[in-house]
Amino acid sequence: MKELESTMRSIEMEGLVWGASKLVPLAFGIKKLQVNLVVEDEKVSIDELQAKIEEDEDHVQSTDVAAMQKL
Repeated sequence: MKELESTMRSIEMEGLVWGASKLVPLAFGIKKLQVNLVVEDEKVSIDELQAKIEEDEDHVQSTDVAAMQKL
């Protein structure tokens, strides 16, 4: 999971700021990596960011937006 997180955080885009992360238990010992981040809507496409994260096929099965707030 540390390798996944470091690979993910290496993604740099103007308007993207990575925040805190934690491992969240799902079931049967499986955990997911939950990461907070801030994006400027005008500069960063959430779909494009998810696609870049999912390029790491060795570590990422899928991505999901758990919560979003626009200001």
